[in-house]
Amino acid sequence: MADSSKEESVQLIKKLGAYVTLKLSNLFPISLDDLGSRSVGTFAGMVVAIFLTWRLLRTPSGGQRRQPKRQGASSSGSSVDAHAAAAMASSGARSSSDDSRARHVVDEFFQPVKPTLMQVVRQKLCEGRKVTCRLLGVILEESTPEELQKGATVKPSVLEVLLEITKYCDLYLMDRILDDESGEKVLSALEEVGIFTSGGLVKDKVLFSSTENGRSSFVRQLEPDWHIDTNPDIIFQLARFIKYELYISANKPERPASNVFNSRSLEDFFGVSDRSA
Repeated sequence: MADSSKEESVQLIKKLGAYVTLKLSNLFPISLDDLGSRSVGTFAGMVVAIFLTWRLLRTPSGGQRRQPKRQGASSSGSSVDAHAAAAMASSGARSSSDDSRARHVVDEFFQPVKPTLMQVVRQKLCEGRKVTCRLLGVILEESTPEELQKGATVKPSVLEVLLEITKYCDLYLMDRILDDESGEKVLSALEEVGIFTSGGLVKDKVLFSSTENGRSSFVRQLEPDWHIDTNPDIIFQLARFIKYELYISANKPERPASNVFNSRSLEDFFGVSDRSA
């Protein structure tokens, strides 16, 4: 009986090892033959760790029932055969159940971990630490300077990613305005949503100009790692000078340069809409 149980454990470990190998091969396109001795040791340790975890997570099956002693000198051959068949069926069902539980533990172990928004921001920005960004149509609901004369509203959908960018990057917001009152409306809107208190942005880094060329000049002087804009002309003009650019547009035009990326919105670029789905 002990030998049979030992054999079942050995077979289960082999199956578990094969299943872990399959999972690893899906994650890493490299064969185990190419791994060094240290990597092989790590892999073996992982298999053992998962197996031990599975053993700890197993629900106790309870002790085996003691069969009452039979009275009489002997039992019939058919009764012995029936009990043997029942024992084999029980062993097979238990082995199948154990195998299923082991696979479940391995699947949970290899469950992909969802990155935080901060990690996504750092990855998408390629570790860039200085960012310049247009306000109209990107941060604000308004898309023209004329609309700003009536009021300014920060897009609720962009707030989360904007706060993360201000925590990680040196961010400058800028745009063209027609009068000083428009600039005050923009600053008030940003202050109301907590950009100047929750994030790392200060009012001095919100810049205004009276022309589109003025915004382009700001970007050239600041020399950011990234510039974000909705104006294709400015995107094209700055492509030679800025390391990366993000062109915000509902359409998906041809990329004017390899360092220019396109997205429908700033939040879409960082996958904020996908995370909230």
